[in-house]
Amino acid sequence: MPERWHEWPVAKVFPGTVPGLSPSGARVTYVLAGIAPESSCEAAFQVAAVRPGCRTALRATYADSTQTYVATVGIAVLDGPGMGPYAAGRPATVRPVAFPGGPAERFGERQYFTGVLIGSEHRYVVAAAAGYADGRAYRPGCRTVPRLRDTARQLAATLHRALTR
Repeated sequence: MPERWHEWPVAKVFPGTVPGLSPSGARVTYVLAGIAPESSCEAAFQVAAVRPGCRTALRATYADSTQTYVATVGIAVLDGPGMGPYAAGRPATVRPVAFPGGPAERFGERQYFTGVLIGSEHRYVVAAAAGYADGRAYRPGCRTVPRLRDTARQLAATLHRALTR
């Protein structure tokens, strides 16, 4: 299990589609927009998102089937089990990755509305940052944040389960 991230084909770590719910509660499919090259944890995650001992980071961005919402999912591979701190609102999380020519092309640091971190006794922390595909910037107090957080949590939990079961 500790080496799955390295031994599995990339399509198993980041599947082409992930079933889920949109922030409005409708059933959607999250479609892979792109996979970023493996990078350092410092480049892939915000400073407070992952504790020391992070070996490497993998990231991919998904868009819902309506191309309204996007989320970057990051996997931190750790030397041992653990996770970083979690805060309400717009917590530290994975850094969003944009991919040209599709719904995720305007997704960046200013566009993520919320994020989540999911860890366990395993050597992986999976984080997700979610926002809108239209490039709108985060504004404190946005009523959509709790629903977007649920979407981010759902994607992160699905990928975390696949790596750890």
